[in-house]
Order: sequence, then structure tokens, then C-alpha cells
Amino acid sequence: MRLLLSHVRPFTRTLVLGGVLGLLGSAAGLATPLVAKNVIDAFGQNVSLAGPVIMLSALVVLGAGISALGGYVLERTAESVVLSARLRLIRRMLRLRVPDVDRLEPGDLQSRVTADTTLLRAVCTSGLTNGVTAVFTFAGCVTLMAIMDGFLLLVTLAVLAVVGGVNIFLLPRIRRATNAAQVALGEVGSALDRSLQAFRTVKASGAEERETAAVEGAATTAWRRGLSAAGWSAAAGTTTWLAVQLAFLAVLGAGGVRVSSGLLEVSSLIAFLLYLFYLTSPIAELVQAAVQLQAGLAVIPRLREVEDLPAEPSGPAEAPIPIGSGPAGVTLSGVDFRYSDDRPQALRGVSFEIPAGGMTALVGPSGAGKSTIFALLERFYEPSAGSIVADGHDIRDLPLGAWRSSLGYVEQDAPVLSGSLRQNIVFAAPEATEEEVAEVVRRTRLEDLVRRLPEGLETAVGHRGQMLSGGERQRVAIARALLRRPRLLLLDEATSQLDAVNEMRLRDVINEVAGTTTVLVIAHRLSTVTSADRIVVLEGGRVRAVGTHRELLTRDDLYRELATTQFVASTEALPG
Repeated sequence: MRLLLSHVRPFTRTLVLGGVLGLLGSAAGLATPLVAKNVIDAFGQNVSLAGPVIMLSALVVLGAGISALGGYVLERTAESVVLSARLRLIRRMLRLRVPDVDRLEPGDLQSRVTADTTLLRAVCTSGLTNGVTAVFTFAGCVTLMAIMDGFLLLVTLAVLAVVGGVNIFLLPRIRRATNAAQVALGEVGSALDRSLQAFRTVKASGAEERETAAVEGAATTAWRRGLSAAGWSAAAGTTTWLAVQLAFLAVLGAGGVRVSSGLLEVSSLIAFLLYLFYLTSPIAELVQAAVQLQAGLAVIPRLREVEDLPAEPSGPAEAPIPIGSGPAGVTLSGVDFRYSDDRPQALRGVSFEIPAGGMTALVGPSGAGKSTIFALLERFYEPSAGSIVADGHDIRDLPLGAWRSSLGYVEQDAPVLSGSLRQNIVFAAPEATEEEVAEVVRRTRLEDLVRRLPEGLETAVGHRGQMLSGGERQRVAIARALLRRPRLLLLDEATSQLDAVNEMRLRDVINEVAGTTTVLVIAHRLSTVTSADRIVVLEGGRVRAVGTHRELLTRDDLYRELATTQFVASTEALPG
């Protein structure tokens, strides 16, 4: 409950305002049966009914208007609470550490932002303010009923108490069923996200039916759990309706006896029955409040799980170490790393130097640890032992944002985001000038693409860059990295999807860049390897050898094998 209220607390004033308006509307409603009693009494007294009828009409209209205004205030506040919760989650998610995002399903994270936060809306209205208003309305109604006839009130409360005990039994089950339903809804999002992220692969593999069945299975599970939650909620609502009906029958019977014995006036019995019917609303609201609070309490742990995950620092350190300028020199010393306890060690005592300026290439068989080194340099993960030093400082001591701003990173699959071509190119350097954008487009040989697109740089490239070829996406990713003017450029086989002509041209660009910055490249092509100033051979998470292409050909068997097998296909693409 404390965690739930933490989402609501910033909006206390407007919630109180909505609650007060609701109370005023309820007060107008509470006066209605008393005025109705006066109207009935006036029937036999030969007095004008105009005054009581006008008062009764005014109370109905006034109560409805005030209640409507209070309802709007509450709904508006509830939407604000949902927005606030979503913004909190979004800010947190985008600052999460990479290992935590790797562990969680993206579809489930999206479900927490969309579906789970929506339940907070009902908590704010039905669960909190309406619940408090219902308590005061219930108390006022019971007080007036006691003034009219204490015996009939005891009959009413006895019936309500029995049925209220049943609801106490139902509420924990509503909470558990709602939590299970929300978890299942997150699983639907995860299953669908899995299929959509690999949409073309699904179609090319003829796996539509299998993937459809998997998503349908998750949706069916969510449906069953949703039915369970709806069933328990319906049981609570039905019990409330039944309580009022039983109370009405009991009061009607007992009240009829008291009227026939002269202990109660007919008008008082009618007014009492009107209060009993009026009591239906606060009772229903109290039950609904309890149900919504259980739903809110069910989703709060799911929201809190994300909020409690450690986040990367968003600002500078207390005593920030200034980031240098010019090409960065980096040294890895005895670096160990394991992704998780149930996976083998990815790096074992890795030590080598990346000189400032020039190009260093990482080569080795699959699983040797090349991409892991890039992830550590970007500080997506932290080494379990050893150190990575840049400019004489361990990179863990450098301000994270400043360190990453000095890096350019081109991933192997060269992700392109939904949006325009310009938005993708300036993604890492949004302050870039028009001249800088034009220059990087020229250097990465994207002029033909820009001319061919109907709106040039402003053309939308589609989801994940589907309007572009693989080679074009790769050049866009390289342009994005170069526009940042990095001190250390990380290229994860950045030319793997380029044709021979564009590869040769872009290799010339990279060689040119290596004169003003430090380039570290994961290489699978001989053309990339031979142009490197230094080559680091990795095997099984260890550094096997370091040297130039010619040196390693003569003294390292693994490199010689890679050069004659893994690299051989690339030689066919080389001119001459």
C-alpha cells in the first residue's frame, strides 16, 4: 500500500478536491429522501406541493452536477497518475544496465508500461477517492437511517455484515488472480515481440503457423487468467447486489409489521427504503474500491521490480575526471568476464594494448570474445577482474556519459531506427550542422541513396530500416558513428554487407579516419586485416598472439588457418 500511495501522493490536492465534490454530491443525494418524505406527508395536509417538489428537483440536479464535476476531476487526476507512472518507468527502463535488459523480455517490459500502469487509473478513482467518499456517504446514510428507525437499521446492518464477511474471503483471491492475469498479458507481449522482431525470418522459414500457435497459446493463457480475475470480481459484485436485495426484503417485512402496529409512519418506511436503495451506491463503491485496490496491489510489485533495478548514472560523477582529446589509447590488463554464473567464462586474463591512432584488428573464431571486448569498452558490462585503462584512468572511474560520447560504435547488424534517414545519421550527434551531415554522407558514399530517395534525407526508412539494403544500413551506421567524431571508433565487421567496390571505398575512409582517431575493428575479411597496424588473435577468451599480418602468418598456426580459410573468400573480392 505504501508503494501504491507513492504513485498517488503527488496528486493529493486534486484527489482531495474530487473527493470533496463527490461528498457534496452525496450530501445532496442524502437530503433527497428527507424531502421526499415531506412531499408524501404533504399529500394529506392540503398544503402546496410546489415548494417541496421544486426543492427535490433542485437537489437532484445540483447533486448530479456536482457529482459529474467531481467525477471529471478524479478521472483527469487518474490519467495524470498513469502518465506519471509511465514516465517513471520509461525513464528507468532507458537507463537500465544492459545485463538486466538482456534478462527481461522486451514484450513484458512494454506490457508493464502500457497495461499494468492502466490499472492505476481505477485505483485512483474507484480504489481511493471514491472509496473514501463512499465511507462518508455510508456513514451519513446510516446515521439518518438510525434517526428514522434504529430497529430497521439493525436488521439492515445484520444482513450486510454477513455478506460483507463473504467479500473479505474473496478479496485476496481477486488480488492473486489479477497478478496472474497481468503476468500472462506480459507473456503475450513477449511472444508477439519475438515473432515481429524476426518477421522476415518467420516467413522465410514457413513458421507462421508455429509462431501463431505460440502467440495464441500465450493469449489463451492470459484469457483464462483474466476470466479467473473477472469471475472473482463478479462474485464480489453479485454478493453486494444480493446483500442489498436481502436487506430490502428484510426491511420491507420488518417495516411492514412496524407500520401495521403503529410504531412507524408509512412515509418514514418509504424514506427508509429510499435510504436503503441509496445505500446501494456507497456499498457498491466500497466493494469496487476494495477490488481495484487489490488489482493495484497486484501490479505494483511488477512496476516496482523495474524501478528497483540498478540504473546507469545519468549525470557526472562527484569529482569527474576530464576526458582527453585526440585519439584514445587503451590498455586491457588481465580482464576476466562472465555473462552469468550459468555460462562459461567469456574472457580469461585478456591483456593487450590499443595504441592511440591507427587501426587495431581483433580476429579469432566465433566465441573467442571479440564482441565481448567491445561491450566492455562501451561499459555495457563491467569486467569481473582486471582493468581497462584509457588516458591513464580506469574507464570505470570516468563519467559514463562523457566516456561513451568519445566512442563511435558500429554494430555488426547495423541497426537503423524507425524515422527519417537524417534522424538516423544524426542520432548520436543531434547538434551536427548541415555541412557536417553533407560531409559524412559524402565520405560514406551515401550520395546516390540520398538522390534516389523521394524526399532525400527526410525520407522515412521504415521499421528497422526496411526501406534500405543491408549495405546501405551498414553505411548509415558508419556515418552515424563518424559524425560523432569519436576518439575511439569500434567497428564490428562494419563492411561485411558491402559489395567489393563500396567496401574498397569505405576501407579508404576508415584508413583516413585512422589517421585522426583510434580504430578498433573486429575483422573477418582479409582486406581489413592486412590494412591494420596491429592484429590481436583471440581464442577461447584468451589473447593468443599479437602482431602484424606478415608476422602472424609466419608464427601463429591459428592465424595462418584463419587467413587461408575464413579470410580466403574475401580475397576473391579484392581488385587484382
